[in-house]
Amino acid sequence: MNNEIIKVFVGCDPNNCDLEQMMVLDYSIKKHTTEPVEIIWMQLSRDPNSFWYSNPEKGEGWNTSVWVTPFSAFRWAIPEYCGFEGRAIYMDADIIVLDDLLKLWQHPIAGKSIVAAKSNSDMARLCTCVWDNKKAKKHLIPVEKLRTDSGAYKRLMSLIQKKPELVQPYEGSYNCIDGEDLALDEISILHYSDMGTQFSHKYSIPRLKKVGEDHWFDGEIMPHPRKDLSDLFDRYYNEALNAGYSLEDYKVEPFGKFPKRTQVDYKGNSVTRPIKQNFIKSLISKLTK
Repeated sequence: MNNEIIKVFVGCDPNNCDLEQMMVLDYSIKKHTTEPVEIIWMQLSRDPNSFWYSNPEKGEGWNTSVWVTPFSAFRWAIPEYCGFEGRAIYMDADIIVLDDLLKLWQHPIAGKSIVAAKSNSDMARLCTCVWDNKKAKKHLIPVEKLRTDSGAYKRLMSLIQKKPELVQPYEGSYNCIDGEDLALDEISILHYSDMGTQFSHKYSIPRLKKVGEDHWFDGEIMPHPRKDLSDLFDRYYNEALNAGYSLEDYKVEPFGKFPKRTQVDYKGNSVTRPIKQNFIKSLISKLTK
């Protein structure tokens, strides 16, 4: 797979809420990767010719009504987008790459596995993953149906959970959730996953307010518990600007409103909010005894 263009598909918001994340991710990929990279930004589009077309007013294209993010189901469409050929890396926008993506691009996907991802005995996380597009074909729902059936992507996730042999577990820290218990130099790909503690909010929310817009995340916002990771984002943000990157490079014609689940009661994860998570687990345990 040497001398190939590494294809990276990134799920992001269509109303310019994620510009800071997009810039930092783009910069971090180029900073560390030794081979050419093509980034495909996956955003809802009003263009009927776009693979990501949606018109909620007419009930056409992608049905986002039960999605948690503006791109929840897109990752399942990537193999078909690629014509079920070759490989493709998927990432959420809230990612910082800290190692050569060539290593992830060449990650083994052996046996019956159709995707490489962070996995354990009871779940797989496809917030970063590597698709073997050809092998994935017989297991995925056709995009024509995936677009219109808002719950189809959840059924695909259930399939992955029920058939763990379809997932090749990552051999490295290619989807480190909010730092976990790793030192910064042990992380290959950082996913600052808790939507309430994302480092980009301090930039994006004031920027959006200046033009009378709201961020798509409507839950509670709070500081991230790892200052070293927050400082890393700030450093890469400023390095990108100094290297000639600009938020303007990532702007699109805003899509406008689209239906999506609220995150008003969003609870984050046990890495960023361990006290709250432990309390919830304890309460559930007491109620179920």
